[in-house]
Amino acid sequence: MIRLVLLLLILAVPARAQRQMVVAAHPLAAEAGMAMLRAGGTALDAAIATQAMLAVVEPQASGLAGGALLLHWDAAARHLAAWDGREAAPAAASSTLFLRDGQPMPFLEAAVGGRAVGVPGVMRMLEAAHREQGKLPWAQLLAPAIAVAEAGFPVSARLAAQIAADAERLGRDPQARALLLPGGRPLAEAAPLRNPALAATLRALAEQGADAMHRGPIAADIATAVRAHANAGFMTTDDLAGYEPRRREAVCAPYRVWTLCGFPPPSSGGVAVLQIMALLGHQDMAVLDPRGTPSETRVLDAAHLLGEAGRIAFADRNRYLADADQVAVPLRGLLDPAYLTVRAQLIDRDRALAAPRAGNPPWSGGAALASQPPQPENGTSHLSIIDTAGNVLAMTSTIEDVFGARMMVRGMLLNNELTDFSFLPEIDGRPVANRVAPGKRPRSSMSPTIVFGADGLPAAVLGSAGGVRIIGHVAQTLVAMLDWGMDPQAAVALPRLGAANERIELEAGTAAAALAPALEARGFPVALRTMTSGLHAIRVLRGADGVRLLGGADPRRDGVALGE
Repeated sequence: MIRLVLLLLILAVPARAQRQMVVAAHPLAAEAGMAMLRAGGTALDAAIATQAMLAVVEPQASGLAGGALLLHWDAAARHLAAWDGREAAPAAASSTLFLRDGQPMPFLEAAVGGRAVGVPGVMRMLEAAHREQGKLPWAQLLAPAIAVAEAGFPVSARLAAQIAADAERLGRDPQARALLLPGGRPLAEAAPLRNPALAATLRALAEQGADAMHRGPIAADIATAVRAHANAGFMTTDDLAGYEPRRREAVCAPYRVWTLCGFPPPSSGGVAVLQIMALLGHQDMAVLDPRGTPSETRVLDAAHLLGEAGRIAFADRNRYLADADQVAVPLRGLLDPAYLTVRAQLIDRDRALAAPRAGNPPWSGGAALASQPPQPENGTSHLSIIDTAGNVLAMTSTIEDVFGARMMVRGMLLNNELTDFSFLPEIDGRPVANRVAPGKRPRSSMSPTIVFGADGLPAAVLGSAGGVRIIGHVAQTLVAMLDWGMDPQAAVALPRLGAANERIELEAGTAAAALAPALEARGFPVALRTMTSGLHAIRVLRGADGVRLLGGADPRRDGVALGE
């Protein structure tokens, strides 16, 4: 009963602060970030400490050997930067990486082992961003994670359940088996988890910087493990040494009185979220509200519009979006207001489209591309941070599937990020934009987002975990805060619904699930799914009494919003 009451309180009450706030997927991670802010650090400093701690306490979702996409608002310079630490394909990777006898491999056969491990980028990216936006010494930022990795922490119920569910695959790797299945049994809830090997890796990073992972013995161990696995990959120490983060231009577009900014390719998330919101901008979303009974038209219409806008955006995503360094992505055309007005006319409020198709955006060059078929996308973790100087940060990090490739090297779980590429390089003779290629970065759905008000200042920061569902999670939460006036805690706790390719997915066991018959009657393909969205949001309110920060952490995970 006490746990139920606490959950209801979490669902109802946002965290409140006036100066600074960290929202992250575990209390120890959020506290590590807050410790840096209290020490006079910046939002970027706090993000590094938070991410390092997540590698310790949420190893199934992100870590040191994965990737991340980071949006950073520099309040003094009034400048928005987009830092790309996405993983990359090794130089020896080819478009047939995930084909067997000409057919796509089953997902888990491709994901588990060295074949799908991408060159990690998160630490190189954070180090580059720290040179520009950090204040505290690099080693200080990793100290809390080192301490917890050495001393241990109690395993959460969520982590324990995920270890148990994946025990067979984790047990194939000697290091993962020793850490997570001691004595052959999955770690139970509240059991202490100590990871001295990860502490040593973190200590090397503290002393040597990101080069500790990309050159020398740690890099050699990663490359050897990848290439020696029965499901071998192609990564070399040269791939690790040659990885460079990229600094990109954020994608931004208006939505009513706000400006929404997200991440550009190789993420599809920023473009897809902006497209969804542009299509919904043609509707009076404020008169709709999901907080009613399924029989109410306004509740059903809200789900209908969110779902249909998402299906239309996914059609464009699956055709055009990929790593723009290697593929001609018609970014300008996909966000062109005239093009999106035409796309908005496809929405019928009484009937779903039978099968949304990709549009023909201007400046696309008439490229004859095939649309990528749906594939599994999982994992990730998101953190949102605001510091006392008004700097704002949104970062989503990942190792892709739960526990990544199920390979552990020096206490780190390796990613399986290359499975975010299309397994099919071409369809009916037409290339798929997101096909595998050497050095290419796989398309992502990660959607770190910053909202700016009419005054040009940040009004909200948010993002989510959840693989392909991230796009719908973020779009629904934006509508909840901006159109329905919800505080961030109420918005992230809403029953989840949204498009995942052509289908509308509804969160099982919630009020959203009751909408299934009515949506199916309107022609939508519907699926009920367990959702573990991992949304983390901060709302910035400015008034005569100063600035107020409201934080929301998704109750489906272990996250928390801390501020002061």
